[in-house]
Amino acid sequence: MSTSVRFVRVACAVVFVACIAGLIVSSIAGNNEGWVLTIGMCGASAAVILIVVSLVTANRRLPEFVEADAEAIEARIARLTAAGADESELRELVRASVKLGRGQ
Repeated sequence: MSTSVRFVRVACAVVFVACIAGLIVSSIAGNNEGWVLTIGMCGASAAVILIVVSLVTANRRLPEFVEADAEAIEARIARLTAAGADESELRELVRASVKLGRGQ
């Protein structure tokens, strides 16, 4: 996880804690509906920011897309094999490519 993502997550956590404290203080202080709404909106904004950052920085792909890519690769192997390429060499090339992509 990068430093900027970690900073945003920590900042959102700080805002959440401050909002809880602010809601408690403003409700004890009396009839301050404006303060309560403002603090609540700040907390809700921090939650939306945290959700958006988590969605944008997610590295995992949906399984449906992985399966679709696998089917496309199998179709390409079948086409190349039909054109005369050696299937075992093609599969070894795919294995080596996956290993390279994983950084192994």
